[in-house]
Amino acid sequence: MISLRSLPLALKQALAGLAADPSSRLAALLGHLRHPTRRGVIRTLAVVPGLLLLYVLILIPFTPSISNIRKVSSELPAQILSADGRKLAEFKQSNREWVKLADISPQVINALIATEDHRFYQHFGLDWRRTASAALNTFSGDRQGGSTLTQQLARNLYPEAIGRAPTLTRKIKEAITALKIEAVHSKDEILETYLNTVPFLYNAYGIEMAARTYFDTTADRLDVLQSATLVGMLKGNSYYNPVLNPERALLRRNIVLAQMVKHQHLTPASFESLKKKPLRIDFERQIEPPGPAPHFARQLRKWLIVWADQNGYSIYGDGLVVRTTIDSRLQAAANQAVARQGKLLQNVANTAWSKRAAWSPSSSLVQAFIREAPEYGAAIASGLTPEQASERLAADKAFMQTLKQQKTLIQAGFLALDPDNGHVKAWVGSRDFEQDAFDHVQQARRQPGSTFKPFVYGEAFRQGASPSDTLIDQAVEIAVGGNEIWRPTDSTPPSGQPISLSDGLAYSKNTITAQLMQQVGPAKVAKLARNMGVRQSKLDPVPSLALGTSPVTLKEMVTAYGTIANGGGYLEPLLVTRIEDRDGRVIEEFSPEEPARALPRSVAYTLLDSMRGVIDRGTGSSIRSRYGIRADVAGKTGTTQDNADGWFILMHRQLVAGAWVGFNDNRVTLRSDYWGQGAHSALPIVGDFFAGALRSRLIDPRIRFAAPEESGLFKTVKDWVLNLFSPKPESEPKPQRAVKPPPKPQPPAEPAPPLDAPPVEPPVDPLQEKIDQIMAEGKKDKDDSPSSNQGVGTPSLR
Repeated sequence: MISLRSLPLALKQALAGLAADPSSRLAALLGHLRHPTRRGVIRTLAVVPGLLLLYVLILIPFTPSISNIRKVSSELPAQILSADGRKLAEFKQSNREWVKLADISPQVINALIATEDHRFYQHFGLDWRRTASAALNTFSGDRQGGSTLTQQLARNLYPEAIGRAPTLTRKIKEAITALKIEAVHSKDEILETYLNTVPFLYNAYGIEMAARTYFDTTADRLDVLQSATLVGMLKGNSYYNPVLNPERALLRRNIVLAQMVKHQHLTPASFESLKKKPLRIDFERQIEPPGPAPHFARQLRKWLIVWADQNGYSIYGDGLVVRTTIDSRLQAAANQAVARQGKLLQNVANTAWSKRAAWSPSSSLVQAFIREAPEYGAAIASGLTPEQASERLAADKAFMQTLKQQKTLIQAGFLALDPDNGHVKAWVGSRDFEQDAFDHVQQARRQPGSTFKPFVYGEAFRQGASPSDTLIDQAVEIAVGGNEIWRPTDSTPPSGQPISLSDGLAYSKNTITAQLMQQVGPAKVAKLARNMGVRQSKLDPVPSLALGTSPVTLKEMVTAYGTIANGGGYLEPLLVTRIEDRDGRVIEEFSPEEPARALPRSVAYTLLDSMRGVIDRGTGSSIRSRYGIRADVAGKTGTTQDNADGWFILMHRQLVAGAWVGFNDNRVTLRSDYWGQGAHSALPIVGDFFAGALRSRLIDPRIRFAAPEESGLFKTVKDWVLNLFSPKPESEPKPQRAVKPPPKPQPPAEPAPPLDAPPVEPPVDPLQEKIDQIMAEGKKDKDDSPSSNQGVGTPSLR
């Protein structure tokens, strides 16, 4: 804003008079402006540079600081390590490999300076002659850029802070930042940073990646033609793209060569010979290695960016060392298990969808796929009718083959964590990150099917039901509002026989689970599932929720099963244990919070014990029969309607792992009642993974889930029985002087049991056997009493 003090006296008087009497003073003011004095003009013109200087001073704090410039140019990306010290990823700002200026071909440097900034070594960051020339040409209608290499570097390093819009503010910020760069860096450092940060399309940043991408060589081996081609791209990467626009790139290359002649970096004779030669592009897109856990690394990067911003660090320039919870050996086993089963299921899918009846243009499903394709929208935009567009695309064999490959690509997700502390041990988001980067662990929400049933049984046990309580296996009809009736069914007709809750869960009986849901209430089941770990997905509290109709993520389900394995205590999954600086000093450590109690320990153990039946005799029995796993494990299979999703989650005291298998489009299935089941699609991934973990002793095959310590009435009765049958001493022993006993000889170390050996059973204690018999008889009398069963098939809920 212009201050009144800076205005000429006559103009100030006119403005004051205008304010006092606008109608009478306006004509006088206009007359004064038509006939200004020399002194007034000089004073008015002096206001403009003063205001400009003030504006520059105001913008200085809003440009990058010198310390940040040093960090960016020295680039030390964060190193991401596994729990066992293996490198998982490196968080670079872009896909580039930094090379020193001495390792860059001199032809590149000569071409760059001759074309982009031939007075580079004479100016201090701003070239006033070039800026003035560019301004004059722009005002005359021929827009030109006047930025020096240092200004371009400022724009490339700080696109957000400086901006890209062609405004005065952007140019001032760019100039200020260029002056700062020149103040803290030598000319060679500026050149080195520029050539290592400039973009060259196709995810190639810096001259080294550009050399590999376009000429299959390295930066130090670029010849004059290759150098001129790459430098020529800097005027406009897309417009002078040598892959898509070779004619333009060739013309631009020759302009660069001419500039090299003009500034004596090339002889005229050489130029005449070189300008006739073709481009000779040897193009290969440079793909950044995804690492062994790319989906995990992607999630970690998001978290680390927030952490770094809050704590004043840069994940690209401070050389942070991030120690994660991932175990590289378990991650490798998970990758192999997903790849192996994914390949097998892809063969099944290819066979199923290669049949003419399955993939036919006349199929309503295939027609829907065609109409959803971008090519269909383009055909409509070109003027075709919907019928014509569908017919044309259906007749295009290449299009139809590509569409089928996209839609029938089998996908999988896998997650493993330690239930004791929430540490994520392995994370596989898809079969191939480069082919499909969508994360089926955290991003995908799919119906969990029968893997949701443990929440129903867990709520029933929490309310007082017993695994031995029974319900009749019969047809179920449940009104769900309006005139709709929900009729859940199983693969076999109802038997009409009573089935215990334990068997209902082990054999995944829908009719039993639906009846139990009515007993405990959908809202309470949804609340329990949220408390156990399903906290981001919406759960509809309706009867069908019992069979897993509300979509959830694999991460939520594995976390919730981890709550069961942790004795009912919920822990948020943890990705990082420690962050260090570049010198190894610990910046911050991370540990799990105190578990949130979602289920009482006794209820959690009752639920887990019932889920052992899934593995020992139920739908997950192939864990033992096929994979030979004899460790103490429990789990649950899951299959959704039409076999669209297959699930399996397995719990061990030291590790919980789950897998999902399906297609990105849930309308596509394996077209097989056998392969579509979670027991045959997802279970093999978990079984393969667990078998390898046990063989490698990464988890202990001998460790067992421990029942919670007894308390209350049961413990009182047991103590009374023990006291009743224990032998009494004949007389009270006399107190004796304490004597330190001699050290006992240590038994020889017991060799480790064979792979997956069954746990060693303790010797039978006759007294304990008698106690168990007495308690069992009392329990039997209680279960058979009319007071504990309100009619046949109704579980007792206290």
